[in-house]
Amino acid sequence: MARNIQSLERAAAMLRLLAGGERRLGLSDIASSLGLAKGTAHGILRTLQQEGFVEQDDASGRYQLGAELLRLGTTYLDVHELRARALVWTDDLARSSGESVHLGVLHQQGVLIVHHVFRPDDSRQVLEIGAMQPLHSTALGKVLSAYDPVAHSEALETERRAFTDRTVCTAPDFEQLLDLTRARGYAADVEETWEGVASIAAPIHDRRRMPVGAVGITGAVERVCRDGELRPELIAAVRDCARAVSRDLGAGRF
Repeated sequence: MARNIQSLERAAAMLRLLAGGERRLGLSDIASSLGLAKGTAHGILRTLQQEGFVEQDDASGRYQLGAELLRLGTTYLDVHELRARALVWTDDLARSSGESVHLGVLHQQGVLIVHHVFRPDDSRQVLEIGAMQPLHSTALGKVLSAYDPVAHSEALETERRAFTDRTVCTAPDFEQLLDLTRARGYAADVEETWEGVASIAAPIHDRRRMPVGAVGITGAVERVCRDGELRPELIAAVRDCARAVSRDLGAGRF
């Protein structure tokens, strides 16, 4: 009978620990929980970090799961209910808006892209499934922060970095943006994360009326905006898509 490889067993136990406990754990906590010497635990963590399975917070030194796990989980993604329910509607949104569409969920302290529909033209584009986006500056992130209490706490606890001159960083101003998002039912990012890029996003709810994700379009400012304002037909299209996915998840009418 073949023997199990001890280092792999320890790495698997470490990933389960990070997935099932607090959001971030220190080296001492991990070593103690698994009955490992600190040097052994650190070596495994360093390897997992190099492979993208674990990330280390620069400020606290604590560890959390990395987004690379999602990239390996494409089989899971194919059967993930949110993504499965959104496939047809996001394709329709890309066709009607002429822009790329992203479906995002809360992951650790950011937005994890779980589905991406390319802009329907012949331009060269990069698939962004598995990419992480910030909560405080992106349209997807603002929607999640406005409707999901956990995302809201994460956005306030993390450093709100200024990506451009337009990025809202202070807590009071950010809270005002979230109030506005809830009042109008969608969020916008006009050059707050990337120069020359604008996004619109709306929330997706499940059968319990709980926020489970956000869907949005992203494109060049000159296409998404007209005369300095977001194009109303694009706002309507994004909100219609979010409502359609929510209905398919059993949320009823919003």
